[in-house]
Amino acid sequence: MSLVKVKDKFQVTLPAALRAKAGVSVGDILEVKCLGNKITMTPRSVVDREIAIALKEIDQGRTYGPFNTAKDLVRSLNAESRKLKKKSA
Repeated sequence: MSLVKVKDKFQVTLPAALRAKAGVSVGDILEVKCLGNKITMTPRSVVDREIAIALKEIDQGRTYGPFNTAKDLVRSLNAESRKLKKKSA
């Protein structure tokens, strides 16, 4: 068990052994929760909103490819472009 002191501006320093055990480094994000009179901190990662949207679309199967060549990619793009032109006409 480690004891820490609450300092000015309510800051605390996490002991080195606990930081190492939890894999916490400078700049990491911690999720802080209060359950009764117990405070817990859990390391979390933050994903950029655009990346999160893209990952969700991949999970939903809204992707093209994979392509074996650049030529195959260009063919696919042209086909999708033609589909969009037909829809807008």
